[in-house]
Amino acid sequence: MNAFSNLPTIYKNAMLSDFGLILLFTLGGFFLFGTVMTIARFVRKNNPNEQKLSTYESGEEPTGNASVRFNNRFYVIALVFVLFDVELIFLFPWATVFGNAQFVAETNGLWGWFAILEMFIFVFVLVIGLAYVWRRGYIDWIKPVQKENTFTTKIPEEYYERINQKYQ
Repeated sequence: MNAFSNLPTIYKNAMLSDFGLILLFTLGGFFLFGTVMTIARFVRKNNPNEQKLSTYESGEEPTGNASVRFNNRFYVIALVFVLFDVELIFLFPWATVFGNAQFVAETNGLWGWFAILEMFIFVFVLVIGLAYVWRRGYIDWIKPVQKENTFTTKIPEEYYERINQKYQ
């Protein structure tokens, strides 16, 4: 017996499904966000100047071109971390249904063996991926070698020392 079976048919046809309610909440959220942002645009001060429009990153003034070379290992290590982090998220749904008594009872105990075998295969694939990136050297961190400055200048060294002493 349906909970809505006593309602007249005109009300049954006018009711929203669960997805319709989710759509309404989503549209309401976008509308509220747009309204707040529009009000904030008219209320806030807008006084741009050169200092406010400059790029700010960790207190350093930007100099030179933004297209500088950097070590690609930062990118590779971030990707490997995200890959394994996202894959480990899949362990949580498995853990919630692994010991489900109804599944175990319906399959005469085979559900537990199936679920544990499935997880061993999943973790085995992760270990193969980790072994691959480890073998390829993607997670080895090579520290850069500091090179001695061989730049020669016509300015005597004692001028640099005087400037350093002046600003200490």
